[in-house]
Amino acid sequence: MNRNLALEFVRVTEMAAIASARLMGRGDEKAADQAAVDAMRAMLDSVECDATVVIGEGERDEAPMLYIGEKVGMGRGAELEIALDPLEGTTVCATGGYNSISVMAIAEKGNFLHAPDTYMLKIACGPEGRGLIDINESPKENLRRLADAKKCRIADLTAVILDRPRHKELIQEVRDAGARIQLIGDGDVAASIACCSPNSGVDILFGIGGAPEGVISAAALRCMGGDFQGILKPRNDVEIARAKKMGVSDIKKVFKIDDLAKGNVMFVATGVTSGNFLKGVQFKAWGAITHSIVMRSSSGTVRHIEAEHRFDTKPRY
Repeated sequence: MNRNLALEFVRVTEMAAIASARLMGRGDEKAADQAAVDAMRAMLDSVECDATVVIGEGERDEAPMLYIGEKVGMGRGAELEIALDPLEGTTVCATGGYNSISVMAIAEKGNFLHAPDTYMLKIACGPEGRGLIDINESPKENLRRLADAKKCRIADLTAVILDRPRHKELIQEVRDAGARIQLIGDGDVAASIACCSPNSGVDILFGIGGAPEGVISAAALRCMGGDFQGILKPRNDVEIARAKKMGVSDIKKVFKIDDLAKGNVMFVATGVTSGNFLKGVQFKAWGAITHSIVMRSSSGTVRHIEAEHRFDTKPRY
């Protein structure tokens, strides 16, 4: 994969972030998400690649654009797979909360798990815990291993968990182990990435979230040297059938980070609202300022890009 493509793709997330940030705090999740989808789809046509959406807005009959299987890009160049979420954290954006982002992961053809739209039990951590975490172990044991690796106490660690009723027992287990907890309303991709950032204030992610987001998270952590594991948690026979149709033969399999995103991977994200590791879009009289992250697994390079977008010389967003 041409390394310059990473900078082309970040232009895509920048435009999606600007479009959705216009609707921050307006209380309309669907409008914010649609604005991001429209901007991302339009910008993808300017990238010189032959790409297929493998994780997107849903099945073809559920989404008019950025659906699974849709061809994007200029139709020439490298054959790529794209896992994307134009607005991760739609509720967060609509309510003016923290950590909504526009995000894309890119890999060469055949290197992403084609994850079904179902739940996934997840665990994620930064480089210190790579190879040490085990999703089949208790939260307490994983916290102990991470604390040993970081040469600190469990009480010094902070676990990030989606604030959901299904996590009641998990939250109590983490509290009983002695760790601190940051509960989030949405956006576990951003939370997974934050585990790799030394200044984010979080160390490990536990809990059940979306399986497609698990693939995107794994791609990001591949680039940052972190670790990720997941187990699919389908809710019914329909979701089990969908998973098998997409090539998942063993529903109970523990998917390790390289099972989800292998080979040469790129990851780009732009902040919509401010959070643990990205600042949100700032609008000015002349345009907007965006903060993005661009990463490649082959080199381990992580770039933070603060860009000024002048609306008098660019299309309206």
